[in-house]
Amino acid sequence: IGPLAGTIVLIIHSIADLGKLFSEQVENIAEGPLEAVTATGANRLQTIVYAVVPQIVPHFIAFAFYRWDINVRMSTIIGFVGGGGIGLALQRATNLTQYRQASVMVIAIALVVIILDYVSAKIRSRII
Repeated sequence: IGPLAGTIVLIIHSIADLGKLFSEQVENIAEGPLEAVTATGANRLQTIVYAVVPQIVPHFIAFAFYRWDINVRMSTIIGFVGGGGIGLALQRATNLTQYRQASVMVIAIALVVIILDYVSAKIRSRII
């Protein structure tokens, strides 16, 4: 497949998923802040800045970290099926019966995923 194709697949899938999540979040904003800001005489831009943005930005950031976490995991799988990266190196090591090298790669991948999951969870908990 190659690294370019794997990257394009991740980009397309991420854009589609984030677009769906973002649009659902915008559709579900609370009406109360909109009415309150409008009642003060705010124009459309001020209503968006002061009533809509504060409601959606924390969720947008959380969704972006969520996608980032998924992409790290997916990149290994895509690489394993020929998309390049550490997944491809892992596949080659297992095909050549270099199990010690393959196990080090699996441990490294697991550590990276655990660390990224921990960091993104901490950041998301501070934002939301």
